[in-house]
Amino acid sequence: MILRRRVWFPFVIATLVLFFYYSWITQGGYGLTGSRSASQNPLFIAKAIEDDNYFWRKLPTGKPRTLPRIQKAFGKELSKDANIRRGRQDAVKKAFARCWKSYRSRAFKSDELAPISGKSKELFGGWGATLVDSLDTLWIMSMRSEFEEAVTAAVQIDFTTCVIETVNAFETAIRYLGGFLAAYDLSGDLRLLRKAREVGDMLYKAFDTPNRMPISRWDFENAKKGGKQVAPEMEWLAEVGSFSMEFTRLSMLTGDPKWYDAAERIRKALEEQQSATQLSGMWPFALNPRDMNFNSDTTFGLGALADSTYEYLPKMYAMMGGLMPSYQSMYENSMKTALKHLLFRPMVPDTADILISGTMHIESKDGKKALNLEYQGQHLVCFAGGMLAVGGKLFEKPEHLEAATKLVDGCIWTYNAMPLGIMPETFFMEPCKSDKECEWDELVWKRAVLREAGEQDLDNMEKADEIIAQSRLPKGFTKIPDPSYLLRPEAIESVFILYRITGRQDLLESAWVMFESIQMSTKTSLANAALDDVTVHGDPPKKDSMESFWMGETLKYFYLIFSEPDLINLDEWVFNTEAHPFKRLV
Repeated sequence: MILRRRVWFPFVIATLVLFFYYSWITQGGYGLTGSRSASQNPLFIAKAIEDDNYFWRKLPTGKPRTLPRIQKAFGKELSKDANIRRGRQDAVKKAFARCWKSYRSRAFKSDELAPISGKSKELFGGWGATLVDSLDTLWIMSMRSEFEEAVTAAVQIDFTTCVIETVNAFETAIRYLGGFLAAYDLSGDLRLLRKAREVGDMLYKAFDTPNRMPISRWDFENAKKGGKQVAPEMEWLAEVGSFSMEFTRLSMLTGDPKWYDAAERIRKALEEQQSATQLSGMWPFALNPRDMNFNSDTTFGLGALADSTYEYLPKMYAMMGGLMPSYQSMYENSMKTALKHLLFRPMVPDTADILISGTMHIESKDGKKALNLEYQGQHLVCFAGGMLAVGGKLFEKPEHLEAATKLVDGCIWTYNAMPLGIMPETFFMEPCKSDKECEWDELVWKRAVLREAGEQDLDNMEKADEIIAQSRLPKGFTKIPDPSYLLRPEAIESVFILYRITGRQDLLESAWVMFESIQMSTKTSLANAALDDVTVHGDPPKKDSMESFWMGETLKYFYLIFSEPDLINLDEWVFNTEAHPFKRLV
């Protein structure tokens, strides 16, 4: 037996060497440890894959540029401040751990936990949306045993079956593909990269159309059977233009350029039509990907239906180490228009110098184009403060950082103005006469309330008071069409980013007030629930809903703002729109 082992030994060694070499090559130079950075990855220079039906583009090559620093260099922290911060961080972690425990015991591997009834929900294909969305949060919060259990479960998800008829390709990309990629970037666990590639292969089928434009609301079973696929005549901007980060990162890590190519086709089409839209520099809410027409719709904004397409412009530039300059020019052109036409200063009782981002409608009057800004704010558009703060630092544009500061302060003001300390989903406000003339005028406010209510007599103050009382309108708000709170992360996201960039201590206090207010009103016996109405006083009515972004985004950002600044440093990491951090090329 001893002799036989010695005879086989050289063969075994040779086999192991070949295996490790093959693993290193096929996994993008990461081998079995996942310890190499993407910038050292030999397959970052993507090799050609011969395919008569596929015209690929190579990933950008070269040494990443030295980009301006985004995150502030924080100095030594006073022990008193550190103790307060750690106590708050621990409170956030306990809130997350409580939700995770309930999800683990009652809805594990399901998409969501219903936080009141304790039932499970399948809204995203039955692929464990909360499980995958929470992977990197578990890692960031140093919940290692829970992370290992979650990974073991997540890598067993079967993406060849689906429990819903129509899959939202965009949501799948940001939650699942983004979740697996970020968890891999943090942990180096190759099982997660393989699962990311599996999700990427599935999503790639949604691009199997004549012009390679994606089908955002995707018929999974039809595609699985090899049925004909054509991009629709109408899709939302955010659902077409927000694959770039996830697809590019997947190509970087696997060495396969097909996903990067898919995202590049969209980027190129957006860039080509950016100056030809009804509001030059920006893209409208609705696009026609079937005919490659992105310039017919007349409604523009940074909020719902458009948000992450704009958000990804500076983030892609940062993630790629400045090797894709087109993202800078697309960002600068779009924000030049947004800053000029979309932002307004609302008239508020304390005359706070804040900004809100509205929605622009392009109308035709007497054969001429007329711009009509709708003074509607959204919780979701609070992300814009963080985007402009990052862009302002990255591209050295102080006016962007100034606008970002006022937008973030506007979201904080809106939280504080509501009786529960929580911003509603959508609301209207009256703009100031100008940035310089912004004194509070109660008569102007009440007339705006009447106008928003559709009243003809704008001098009927009795009617105005009646509407204000019935609608529970705090001073400054003229209408609140959707008073719900869905456990959204956008406000704390931008508060976190602005804090990391500026070091403003008041932002820590604002974040803590926000967290306590949300906990007070949303906490259930199991977890946290969305709210039906944040305009009420006392105990608000709750929805039996807790979307995966509560643990994947909202609590993650609350945790990070009270963490040591080097935990997910903004000069080393960049977040996708679902708060999943990807490694930057440096």
